[in-house]
Amino acid sequence: MTIVDDPQEQSHPAGGADVLREAVERIADLGPAALTDVELIAILLGNADAAQRLCQAVNVRRLHEVPDEDLAAVRGVGPDRVRRLVAAAEIGRRLWNATEPAPLVRGPESIYDHCRDIRSSNREHFVAFYLNSRHQILRREVVSIGSLNASIVHPREVFRPAIVLCAAALVLAHNHPSGDTAPSEEDLAITRRLKEAGRLLGIELVDHVIVAESGYTSMRERKLLK
Repeated sequence: MTIVDDPQEQSHPAGGADVLREAVERIADLGPAALTDVELIAILLGNADAAQRLCQAVNVRRLHEVPDEDLAAVRGVGPDRVRRLVAAAEIGRRLWNATEPAPLVRGPESIYDHCRDIRSSNREHFVAFYLNSRHQILRREVVSIGSLNASIVHPREVFRPAIVLCAAALVLAHNHPSGDTAPSEEDLAITRRLKEAGRLLGIELVDHVIVAESGYTSMRERKLLK
């Protein structure tokens, strides 16, 4: 993939170029821990002006929770730079998870907390949380993005990671861009289909949580997991 810098940023290169050059020199001399957030993001993006605006617009310490749309809304952060940021956030998340105890799912509120990145998205994201026997999260995986239907959410796509991970259970979650978390007939049909597939595989479907910025609906709490 070719990375193309934003043409708006190329028209005022001097000040930003100096900051970027200094950041590169400092990371070589002092190591990454000595750099500010802006300097680290500047090196990642290759542009100090865009980095400064990004750090003012979003909390880069919680970059993995910032929706792509919010990143792309910052001037100078186009689609290619969004991909860099998303990739960096995912690397950081994996490194953090490698040294921390696996998070425990205590109920739908735990899943809601782990869905901060999709709550306000204008596209539906269908997510699977694969759990061990203690209901700790082994992995969170985005299964599909787009309108939810049975052709997109297929049991083999949902349960393949569960088998690889030797997961004992899983929780499903997806967002409703409308903000209404009431399950649709399609939601219920897909949930029943996946619950049956899990029963045949010996992997329990613990819950299906529908999220939005305003809150969530748990199918388990609503007694819809039949």
